[in-house]
Amino acid sequence: MRLGVDVGGTNTDAVLVDGLRVVASCKQPTTEDVSSGIEAALRRVLMSAGVEAQAVTAVMIGTTHFTNAFVARQSLLPVGILRVALPAARGIPPLVDWPRDIRQAIGGPCFQVRGGVQYDGRVNAELDEKAVREAAQQFREAGIQSVAISSLFAPISADMELRAADIVRAEMGAEVAITLSHTIGRIGLLERENATIMNASLARLSREVVRSFGAAMRALSLQAPFYISQNDGTLMSADFVERYPVLTFASGPTNSMRGAARLGGHETAMVADIGGTTTDFGWLAGGFPRESSVSVDVGGVRTNFRMPDIYALGLGGGSRVVEQGGDVAIGPGSVGYRLLEEALVFGGSTLTATDIAVAAGYAEIGDRDRVAHLDAALVERCVTRIHDMVAGGVDRMKTSAEPVPLILVGGGAVLINRDIPGTTEVIVPGHAGVANAIGASIAQIGGETDRVFSYEQSGREAALAAARAEACERAVAAGARPDSIVVIDLEELPLAYVPGNAVRVKVKVAGDLAAGI
Repeated sequence: MRLGVDVGGTNTDAVLVDGLRVVASCKQPTTEDVSSGIEAALRRVLMSAGVEAQAVTAVMIGTTHFTNAFVARQSLLPVGILRVALPAARGIPPLVDWPRDIRQAIGGPCFQVRGGVQYDGRVNAELDEKAVREAAQQFREAGIQSVAISSLFAPISADMELRAADIVRAEMGAEVAITLSHTIGRIGLLERENATIMNASLARLSREVVRSFGAAMRALSLQAPFYISQNDGTLMSADFVERYPVLTFASGPTNSMRGAARLGGHETAMVADIGGTTTDFGWLAGGFPRESSVSVDVGGVRTNFRMPDIYALGLGGGSRVVEQGGDVAIGPGSVGYRLLEEALVFGGSTLTATDIAVAAGYAEIGDRDRVAHLDAALVERCVTRIHDMVAGGVDRMKTSAEPVPLILVGGGAVLINRDIPGTTEVIVPGHAGVANAIGASIAQIGGETDRVFSYEQSGREAALAAARAEACERAVAAGARPDSIVVIDLEELPLAYVPGNAVRVKVKVAGDLAAGI
């Protein structure tokens, strides 16, 4: 049996699954100290199922803590920034496109030194070890506890980043947290460097959050290992997420999509996760969310590490409904977690999308008598508007005009009761409200590589084999069982104007937990 948990800003969802069967599920308010909310949710779901803690073989947790912390500029560490790329990248310094507030919050001493390789691994400039040592000394004098190191084309050859890290650790001590860009981002230096700095700023928070998760496990006498879901639908061990918290960004929508695939019985489909404030649209391919092919903005900072392709629409169960000159506007404003206090059906004074669904007669929530006074024409216009908004989101995420299945999950799925144009069917599966926790419970361990190969030198088959092997090694290092690993995505991108028939190869793999769970 597995326990899946999704820690959101408002609710903590928990689900107990036995193989493919959902045994029990619950929603519990998220608490400020994290661990007590998780403990309460897990205790409740175990009690409702009548299952002892010893029967649980693994716990999978999804969390928005790190995303929220960065977006809200809270609990972040100042970061010592070291770029190994001179003379090639002198013109654009680190943090150049960051918002002023976040730059001031985490921007510590910043140094650029000679070093880096070219796209094919040839040395562009030898590493200036003396300059690295001097930078580390400055970091130490400034009281820096976390350092971000980025090098030119580090995903091709990480040797200079690794050597720079050794020098920094020797100067600052073994306790310093060091993030290396080749472990997080892809080839583009600026976006990869941004992701590296973001990760370094979360070093202290990641330790606190992971340890609070462990405290919740111990309080319930859960001896099973726990894992944390990342944004490609796979899992990380607790130790791994302590080092790479940034990889959890957008894991919430990803978990919902993975859960939707399991609950809805479709591995290729459109998913709409309707929450209290927003609806997240995404496309499932082979049971995993489609990955964004462009740089992704997180809290005003552009990054290039893997992120799901998600379109967020300001429509949810708590969306405010406002009449505007004979027309109606639904969202993006929302009462959010105050829905149980402010919605009409709960005795409040704010007209929400939930009130409309109840007044229309297809949602059984709260007290219907409290919305009996609403004008029928207004209700009909609002219902039409809600369905039009969902249809627009589906159309925006589709890549062809062909109709596709649509799976609705999330607590706000009750807003929809009509056919949606552009879809073959609309599916609201059982346990849709806790699809995020179910997605966490079924996740696997993943690995990825992103490199440039010269097909003239190595040959296509040898290059692809090397890329697959590297991705598999990373999955095993993260906790996957070697004999279970399969390739879930392989992409070849020929590079124009680069000699040697150069091709950028991206490979993603996934496998079962090494414990054989």
